Parts: sequence; C-alpha cells; structure tokens
Amino acid sequence: MRRMAAVILWWAVVISTFAQTPSPQGSDKKPGESLPTTEQIIEKYIQALGGKAAIEKVGSQVSKGTFEIPDFSATGTVEIYAKAPNKQLSISKNPGFGTTARGFDGAAGWEESPMSGMRDLKGAELALMKRDCDLQRSLKFKEFYAKLAVTGKDQVNDHEAYLVEAVPKEGNPEKLYFDTQTGLLIRKDVEMMSRAGKVTMNIYLENYKEVNGLKVPFTERRVSPAFSMIILLDDVKHNVPIDDAKFNKPSPSR
Repeated sequence: MRRMAAVILWWAVVISTFAQTPSPQGSDKKPGESLPTTEQIIEKYIQALGGKAAIEKVGSQVSKGTFEIPDFSATGTVEIYAKAPNKQLSISKNPGFGTTARGFDGAAGWEESPMSGMRDLKGAELALMKRDCDLQRSLKFKEFYAKLAVTGKDQVNDHEAYLVEAVPKEGNPEKLYFDTQTGLLIRKDVEMMSRAGKVTMNIYLENYKEVNGLKVPFTERRVSPAFSMIILLDDVKHNVPIDDAKFNKPSPSR
C-alpha cells in the first residue's frame, strides 16, 4: 500500500520555486541475466504487503506524524486521510509557513497553501494524484499503467532491487524499485512539474510496519535536486469512519 506513497505535501509548494533538472541514473542489469516478470514482481509485492484479502479489507486509513526539511530547518506536522476507493486529504502545518491542504474527492483534485492560495490540479499532476489516492492501487497496476517492463536490478541504499519502468495511461513515466528479498516497494521515482520545468522526485519507502495485517511504510524520504524531506508517521489506523465531505474542495467563504 502505498499508502503515504501516494501523498504530496508542503514540499510540493517549495519545489515549485527551487526545483532543478536531475541527473539521469542507470541500471545494474547484466547481459543475459534472468529477471522475473512484472507479474511475478507484483504478486510478490502483494503478498509482502499482507495479501489481496488484507488490502481489500481496508476501507479507510488515517495517518498522523511529522515532517522535516533539513535544508530549510523546517519542521511540522502532517495528517493524511484516505477513504476507499480513491478519496484523500493531506494537511501539513509549519509554524512559519502556515497550513497546506491537498485533496482529491474521487473526481477533482485541489490544493490550498499560503503561497499559491487555492488552485485546481490538472494534467499529469492530477493523474499522479488519482493513482496515489487509490487505497487498492497495489492491486491495480494493469489498470493504471499501459506498459510495465522489468529493465534490470539497481541498488537502493543497502538493498538490491528490481527496477520496473512504468508508463501510466495518464501522466508521466515512473520508475518503481522492488526489494529483491522482501518484495516490498522501496523506492519510486516520479516526474513533477515546477516553475523550472520537469523535475524528478525520488521517494524512498522505509520502516514498514504491520497495521491490521497490512504492511505500511512509516518513514518516507523525498529527495529532489533542490532539497530533501522526511515524513515520519507515528500513528496509522485503518477503517476509521470518515465523512465524504472532508475531501471536498473548501468553499471561498470558508
């Protein structure tokens, strides 16, 4: 599950100002090396999370924690509310910056921040949010991606990982890294739009813990050429009642 994976918080506002173009990365694929199929990798990932039944049992997820942006000495709190099939609201608060909220009501996406005010999400940005907001996205690779190809193995910190290049039906290509031993998704590279153009965000998913039979990454590191951000969850609950109205775009008179 990606759970947090799908989420873009206060860094989304900062990156629009400071983003740069990243340098390309290669793969450790060896000539003649036998690799598993995408189907095998996805099935191992589903089992590593807890299995199809455990994923389907989650009707909602509420996550709370903190974030830190070391380069700017910025810290704050984060809350993420998700409800099946594909509603999500993330709220990040920083004492010096204010509150940034980002939501998807199942059809439309929006963001409200002190820097840009209220804006509607469109194009590739909206497509990425649609995928990340789906609580059962780990079961829907074929639905979300027009092409999936295992291109080799790569090193993610001290873990060896299979690299899957994924071309979504909507939006920009992604790179997915699955631990060769555990089967878990441990890194995801996504392309974001910024004022400086396209920039790649490397998202590292770490510290998986079991919550009601389902593994959830409690640590997420987001790395761009401009800065890095660390999200640390300390509380994750499943199947908490959430009113659908919570995900609606706030009215101007709020």
